[in-house]
Amino acid sequence: MTDAERRKRARLRAAAAEAACAEYLRRKGYTVLDKNYFCRGGELDLVAELNTGGLLSKRLASLRRGYTVFVEVKYRSTDYAGRPLEAVTERKKERIRRAAALWLVQNEERALQPRFDVMEVTDAPGGGFLINHIENAFE
Repeated sequence: MTDAERRKRARLRAAAAEAACAEYLRRKGYTVLDKNYFCRGGELDLVAELNTGGLLSKRLASLRRGYTVFVEVKYRSTDYAGRPLEAVTERKKERIRRAAALWLVQNEERALQPRFDVMEVTDAPGGGFLINHIENAFE
């Protein structure tokens, strides 16, 4: 297999991992709002909403409870080189924060309390993926 073929295969596998993470979030009650959002400042793999139930008050009906969750998906075929979370550097976190700030400005009507999660994805024995969802990963 050539280097170009290996890179293409890795990109396809990473895209499949992102799709698996989006489905995982849906099964957990999240609504996926955006995928692969690009801007000059960075990229967001997934943007999701988690509604934690109800309104803050009946008088303030426009204020919903919940989170706008910005998810960084980190895929590794194995954890031989370390956990996928370890690849989320401070520089990467800053780029995600900048992209998230722009997304929130552009999507005011969907904006809730922001939260930054990381989903570690590795290949499962026998096929598929193992997903470890780390909430508030930037804290």
